[in-house]
Amino acid sequence: MADLLWIFIGAALVQNFTLSYFLGLCPFFGVSGRLDVAFRLGLASTFVMCIASAGAWALESYVLVHAPYLRLITFIVVIASTVQFVEMAVKKLSPGLFRALGIFLPLMTTNCAILGLALFQTQKGYGFVQGQVFALGGGLGFTLALVLMAGLRVEAQLSDVPSVIRGTALNLIIAGILSLAFMGFAGLFGEA
Repeated sequence: MADLLWIFIGAALVQNFTLSYFLGLCPFFGVSGRLDVAFRLGLASTFVMCIASAGAWALESYVLVHAPYLRLITFIVVIASTVQFVEMAVKKLSPGLFRALGIFLPLMTTNCAILGLALFQTQKGYGFVQGQVFALGGGLGFTLALVLMAGLRVEAQLSDVPSVIRGTALNLIIAGILSLAFMGFAGLFGEA
């Protein structure tokens, strides 16, 4: 049980896909302008990560035993089909959210954080339960990064920021500071 807790904390904080590995930056910068949209996209990404983790485990355990060279393409197929399902569900259940997410919902298919999750999980040799904990931690860490960035961007819009750094420059500065803050969690595992 303690191992699962460390896997979760490691994926959410120490090895955060966005703030430590710089994966998933497109939605991180693109959708993080509004808190509600960032939170919902983070939850949708978490769901896709959990399904992708289960699919990656099943493929790695049963299908790719004799054909490891097909790993990347099969993971992409699982992720793309899961994203299509999520897109149809969001369109049906919440048309407002579907419009707010715009192009970023179908772009989850190419979100490198989701593909990175599947590849890291198989590289680490995680079983099904460990993979699901890793996916949940990674997804919630991704959601945390999106929500933190959205909150700071909203705060920056309400603040008196010099025009020289307003916009993209300020967003990159905020992202760098967030990344540095998350690197401080590396001490939890003795990593650098």
